[in-house]
Amino acid sequence: MIDQELLSILRCPHCAPQGQEGLLELVKECWLVCQECGRKYPIIDDIPFMLEEIGNRWSTTPADQLPVPPPKG
Repeated sequence: MIDQELLSILRCPHCAPQGQEGLLELVKECWLVCQECGRKYPIIDDIPFMLEEIGNRWSTTPADQLPVPPPKG
């Protein structure tokens, strides 16, 4: 489970550098979903994988169809 304090400071690595807020929402206890661009970042072994290319990979997958647990690799 991701710490709520950490969740409050994490921002989408795609949106934040562009001056957008990039707020992330915890979905299914193991995904961070950007509220602005829809990129999705998995949390694996309590570590959020916040690489933009990973977020791109899952951007078209609806949040309710994200796999639990997220795939490793």
